[in-house]
Amino acid sequence: MIKILKASETSPEKLFDRTTQSADVSEVVRNIIETVRADGDRALFEYTERFDRAKPASLEVSAEEIDAALWAVEPKMLAVMEEAAENIRAFHKNQLRSGFAIADKPGTVVGQRVLPIEKVGIYVPGGTAALASTVLMNAIPAKLAGCREIVMTTPCAPDGSVLPEMLAAAKIAGVTRIFRLGGAQAIAALAYGTESVPKVDKIVGPGNQYVAEAKRQVFGRVAIDMIAGPSEILIIADKSAEPRLLAADLISQAEHDRLATAVLVTDDSDIAEKTAIELEKQLACLPRREIAEASIERNGKIIVAESISEAVRLSNEIAPEHLEICTDRPFDLLAEIKNAGSVFLGHSCPEPLGDYFAGPNHTLPTSGTARFSSPLSVDDFVKKMQFTYYTAEAFGEVAEKIAVFAEKEGLSAHARSALARIKA
Repeated sequence: MIKILKASETSPEKLFDRTTQSADVSEVVRNIIETVRADGDRALFEYTERFDRAKPASLEVSAEEIDAALWAVEPKMLAVMEEAAENIRAFHKNQLRSGFAIADKPGTVVGQRVLPIEKVGIYVPGGTAALASTVLMNAIPAKLAGCREIVMTTPCAPDGSVLPEMLAAAKIAGVTRIFRLGGAQAIAALAYGTESVPKVDKIVGPGNQYVAEAKRQVFGRVAIDMIAGPSEILIIADKSAEPRLLAADLISQAEHDRLATAVLVTDDSDIAEKTAIELEKQLACLPRREIAEASIERNGKIIVAESISEAVRLSNEIAPEHLEICTDRPFDLLAEIKNAGSVFLGHSCPEPLGDYFAGPNHTLPTSGTARFSSPLSVDDFVKKMQFTYYTAEAFGEVAEKIAVFAEKEGLSAHARSALARIKA
């Protein structure tokens, strides 16, 4: 049975178990990265056999395999993926931005260019759930940004195959190359390159604790989007909510993995009790029951708050990855939400709508990082470059001011560089 607590009896820190990575994981990942750097493809084949029990003839998925996947996917599923892709494109197109130039002073031009990152790597988990939706969510913003090369890695089955839905999603989204690679070894290959896998400039996408640690360790060699932790959901509910739906939404996150966190905060003790009963009923017939039950047992909680205002305060302190506002007037609360990865408003807007179809990205900040970071977006696949132009006359008017600044900082060569242009 899920724990029911009063808000006054707990703290935000205790509601979400955000345990840091263990030293053992760090050392294992460090060894994998160093081995891939040293041995390249040979190490990748060995790790694929060890961890995925597969011995593929090639690390790269061929164009023929990708084309065949489009025919292998059920037509209804293919149509749904294509419609979801259109929703994702429509949302993310609004994030595109252009550069600017300012020429408001005689003889000067300053500005900024917005350029795509040339090569990006997308990691897509296999594991307990192969996520074709993650392919769409990560690759479509990269394609819109104009990235020239979009390289995807994902674990393969023991027979070396990749699910047709994953390959079809990659085709729809504009992925340019696909490799049957999972785990920390895939991150190492993308960061350093091997005989087969190209080195990229940035790596994005979620993964297990080994993938997250690998991204942490290669950061600096390449850019990364974020360090993703286990999935999280917090639901704020008042008496207008339906316990059956609240339980379903909590379980939808709990089934991700045993470390996922699902929390309900309500100002109605009757809602709390009925939701707990519904949870037990729905868990009993869930295909992924073992995973979801472990998650609920470890991290699931129902919190009874004195008011919805207190529930909002708790939510802002926790900064959850997913936040559902299941109240009678959800938009009244939206302005009060300061920290959350993605917000779902109302009784007809469950979190899976965002996972698959609505359009906003489902790669979100976890572990409280919504306090300072954002969902994956087109911005993650571009870089900004500044430029400056001054005529000789315009520079002559400011050279002495630059020299004053430089001398004050003790950088006399900077001052001389400026003054040399007016003394020549």
